[in-house]
Amino acid sequence: MNGLHGVIFSYEKEPGLRELVEHRMPASIPFGGRYRIIDFMLSNMQNAGVTDVGIVLHGNYQSLLDHVGNGKTWDMSRKYGGLRILPPFADNRKYQSEEFRGKMEALAGVRSYLEEIRQDYVVLADSDLIINIDLGAVYDAHLASGADITCVCSSDYRQTEDATFFVLDGDGRVVRTLADPKRPEGYHSLEIYVMSKELLLRLVDECEAEEKVSFRKDVLVAMRDRLDVRGYVFDGLAAQIRTVKEYYDRSMDMLRPRVYRELSTAARPIRAKEDDETPTYLAPESKVVNALVADGCIVEGMVENSILFPGVTVGRGAVVKNSVLFKGVSVGEDVSVSYVIADKNVTVGRGGTLIGHENYPIVIAKDAAV
Repeated sequence: MNGLHGVIFSYEKEPGLRELVEHRMPASIPFGGRYRIIDFMLSNMQNAGVTDVGIVLHGNYQSLLDHVGNGKTWDMSRKYGGLRILPPFADNRKYQSEEFRGKMEALAGVRSYLEEIRQDYVVLADSDLIINIDLGAVYDAHLASGADITCVCSSDYRQTEDATFFVLDGDGRVVRTLADPKRPEGYHSLEIYVMSKELLLRLVDECEAEEKVSFRKDVLVAMRDRLDVRGYVFDGLAAQIRTVKEYYDRSMDMLRPRVYRELSTAARPIRAKEDDETPTYLAPESKVVNALVADGCIVEGMVENSILFPGVTVGRGAVVKNSVLFKGVSVGEDVSVSYVIADKNVTVGRGGTLIGHENYPIVIAKDAAV
């Protein structure tokens, strides 16, 4: 879509993800057996014809850099435009050790990039959202409404902490904006916003001059009488990953055919970086029931209601249930694993037992030996 430019925010602010973000940002957490979470938003933009995208970084971003590379997976490797990695925004503080304070502060730090945007409109989005949405339809609705800002929102209240809610009138206009409410009301913001480049630059300059840092509080709430803000209600599956429990629940949702089909629809495919693994080997004595098993796995035991990323090994006599095993995990012979999230290259020795709970799954840190 030649008229729309993408800006994705990727930053550290999710202590609830614990061990999963010790070595990476939330955006680069593996998901669904083959993806990283940021693959969804990058694919949404690519599917809508958005080929110029900037990713604003902050924090532990090396894993994300390794994953997105030059953007070739999403057809964003281009001589002019394409995917741009925007380094940690400049300030007198050391952002590597300081908390991310807000989108407006981040945008002020990359203002020179915003000035060079060739398109007339910009879509802002977070990188920790699992969704398959037609951004072209959102853009068309924004143009048709004549709104200053269009906010994508949902009636699903799965995540209420650190959240924004919109109360809409009959025409879809936002009449109230609630930031971190104790009692959610209206529609939950999915942190996807469409506006003109011209308006975005004005808002960035005004907030920077007045030392304001938050988009939702200093723009959506404080400027509600000045701006025509409209809601675009999305009724499909959308999940923001903020805690280990949310990650586990949304991963298990991928084992439901309806959810998998909705997120992997052929009309809007989600693209992922290729691993070039060999085909998976299932031994004659193995048993696999209701599982997502990626390429490159060796399964000699039993796998049930679980997700296996590339290169996972399940030894003879081992039982893996209700678990998520990242790339390169090795489960030894006669091991029993239930309600476990094992990060990359974890080794579980033979004969052991690891049992968590669906409300508190065990998380094993990257490269650990158990």
